[in-house]
Amino acid sequence: MNLHQFRFVQEAARRGLNLTETAKALHTSQPGVSKAILELEEELGVDVFTRHGKRLKRITEPGLQVLKSIDIIMREVGNLKRIGEEFSLQDAGTLSIAATHTQARYMLPEPVAALRKRFPKVNVSMHQGTPNEVARMLLDESADIGMATESIHEIEGLVTLPCYEWQHVLVLPSSHPLAAVERPTLEQLAAEPLVSYQAAFTGRRRIDAAFAQRRLTPNFVLEAIDSDVLKTYVRLGLGVGIVAEMAVRDDPPGGELVTRPLGYLFGQNISHVAFKRGAYLRNFVYSFAELLSDRLNRSLISRAMGSEQDADDYQL
Repeated sequence: MNLHQFRFVQEAARRGLNLTETAKALHTSQPGVSKAILELEEELGVDVFTRHGKRLKRITEPGLQVLKSIDIIMREVGNLKRIGEEFSLQDAGTLSIAATHTQARYMLPEPVAALRKRFPKVNVSMHQGTPNEVARMLLDESADIGMATESIHEIEGLVTLPCYEWQHVLVLPSSHPLAAVERPTLEQLAAEPLVSYQAAFTGRRRIDAAFAQRRLTPNFVLEAIDSDVLKTYVRLGLGVGIVAEMAVRDDPPGGELVTRPLGYLFGQNISHVAFKRGAYLRNFVYSFAELLSDRLNRSLISRAMGSEQDADDYQL
């Protein structure tokens, strides 16, 4: 048995047992994938997959155990590569970051700049996506560190730690009647056309839950993932906006838009930093995590990586 066979079996499981997609992902041929899987099954003496003709139908019970072992083997192979890179390159290489748009746009620029100043031989690769895509990039080891607010801490196979708290704010033109109200109510917001995030992004679930609890039906006339896009449509008069507070921190005072904090309505959100459980973290990955928050340090991250503790046990 060999690593190619392990990689083919692992990728086939990830691709929903679609051998065509598996072959494309691994830049090889479908017959080559099928042959490698059959050879591994023959050597193991068990079927990893059940088949209908040449098609894979499902993972067998022993196949589930085989996949668990393969996942461990491939994870440790990745760790070996990172160990070699760290000690041969001496704090050089590439830091791959997976993050949602809000994190990449508003929270990561200063830590990334500080990391490059501290480790000038480290390049940064930034990947943006949904929280689920961020989690997948970590699990696939195409990212070293991930950052998101929504759902990432619920993903099995990841170690997540709370990084910082934030709240939503109301953004509206200075001429809007609500601009004179210091603490708008949910009823007042429900009566307005609203501009805010799509359902899977930037704390939107908290917003929806608050309205639902009061049995109110808000009128979201526009949804997007980009806070700057939302603010643009607020300026155009499409509606009043509900955005993350970090999206307005650098806005000049006295501008055409005013803001009101909404934490008293929607509560506090927690953004998490995440790593693949069991992954070997290079020195500059620890350093970058420490730049993200003064609550994070190498000792805390190392303990979490070696523990089965829930992320919520590491409180802000």
